[in-house]
Amino acid sequence: MKILTVEQTRTLDQYTIEHEPIAPINLMERAAQAFTDWYTARFDKSRPVRVFCGLGNNGGDGLAIARLLTQLEYSVQTYVVRYAPRESDDFMHNHRRLKLISSINYIENERDIPVIRNREVVIDAILGSGLSRTTEGIVQAVIDAINHSPATVVAVDIASGLFTDTANGPNSTIIQPDYTVAFHLPKLAFLQPTLGLYVGEWHWVDIGLSRVFIERTPTTYFYTTEQEARHLLRPRNRFSHKGSFGHALLLVGSYGKIGAGVLSARACLRSGVGLLTVQMPRCGYEILQTTVPEAMCLPDGHLHILSGQSELEAPELSSYSAIGVGPGIGTAPETLAMLRKLLSEAKKPMVIDADALNLIARNRDLIDKIPKNSILTPHPKEFERLTRRWSSDYDKLGILRDFAQRNQFVVVLKGAHTAIATPDGTTHFNSTGNPGMSTGGTGDVLTGILTALIAQGYDPVEAAVLGVFEHGRAGDRAAEHHGPIGLTASDIIEALRWD
Repeated sequence: MKILTVEQTRTLDQYTIEHEPIAPINLMERAAQAFTDWYTARFDKSRPVRVFCGLGNNGGDGLAIARLLTQLEYSVQTYVVRYAPRESDDFMHNHRRLKLISSINYIENERDIPVIRNREVVIDAILGSGLSRTTEGIVQAVIDAINHSPATVVAVDIASGLFTDTANGPNSTIIQPDYTVAFHLPKLAFLQPTLGLYVGEWHWVDIGLSRVFIERTPTTYFYTTEQEARHLLRPRNRFSHKGSFGHALLLVGSYGKIGAGVLSARACLRSGVGLLTVQMPRCGYEILQTTVPEAMCLPDGHLHILSGQSELEAPELSSYSAIGVGPGIGTAPETLAMLRKLLSEAKKPMVIDADALNLIARNRDLIDKIPKNSILTPHPKEFERLTRRWSSDYDKLGILRDFAQRNQFVVVLKGAHTAIATPDGTTHFNSTGNPGMSTGGTGDVLTGILTALIAQGYDPVEAAVLGVFEHGRAGDRAAEHHGPIGLTASDIIEALRWD
């Protein structure tokens, strides 16, 4: 699913109006009906509704929503915040229609702001996605009153005061909704970690905007839904065999962190690899052979850390379809030497995670040795060590895109709505996952998944997008069964379903 800019979205609306064709006021009615359908499916008539409207088209949406809810016999009070001398034409049209069936309250100064109570639901339709300056005056006062109220807050399309795809100022006053209901497509702001307070739980509703325009419009930002992920998953041939699905090598573990290697290995096998070899310190040999009997083990020459010297004769790296390195390996000098040698000899894209990334951050010359199209999977702090500090989420996205393009890597920046930056300059945000996955070992699981997909012949970008989606989807299944608080990395492995 594409994520468009404010300007592209405005053009999309106009294109739909001209080519469907549909009158602007009827498109607004369609949007209001879609929001109302979402709302009535979740909130019953026992909860009073207060709709706060601005003077532009977002306010027009709010007036139409207030009318539709009133006609459905919800208890609705509507407030128009008078912050400017003029209203939009579509606002005025819906204002006249609502006045025929209900009274409207006007807020011109702080004395006009109502007391908002506990069981009430506030619908925020004050300011829309075209906002480009910080809120002030009476709008700021109304937003503050809503934010300090005990009511449930639902934002129409976007929270009032929140910029769509640029950073707000440090002292911006923004609605803090419990829910945001977006029209047709997600907005870039919804996917940024520091903006979660101003988005809440977000949903999108289809309002019938032109699919032709969306398909033709270029963008560098995408949102991965189940439909896109399903298209990436390859069916298996009835006559395939274990040699059909690649041979992966995982270099993992150190004394006290053998579990990281076990998790990676189990996830790799659960993600469809044909053969798996795991190289880990000798102290982990019996553990791996017992817990993951399906994997072959190359015990390292060192008892406690990875030195790269196997006790057994190891195959040439070229014999492996994919290599994953990093989970639990530590940062010992011998391990650094192993990593340096590995990067120098590897010719195919690799999966690089955890301590391997930390070693690379401390030894920057290693970046140039990483094979092109390799998948790097840092969390934000690891990524900061690889690059630099950022001033905002949007600054971080720019750094992420530039780092991936400049080095020709696929960079999986982990977190809520994990961002995947690709060598061609696009960024893909993930739609699955939950806070229960914020626990030790889940990144090790992802490394195993991605290594398995690369081994099976998936393109690194496809592997990253599909692997991150399925990792999150398994986490969502596990959270349904165990609850998010008690979720463990092993639960995610057991919940993987490639169907």
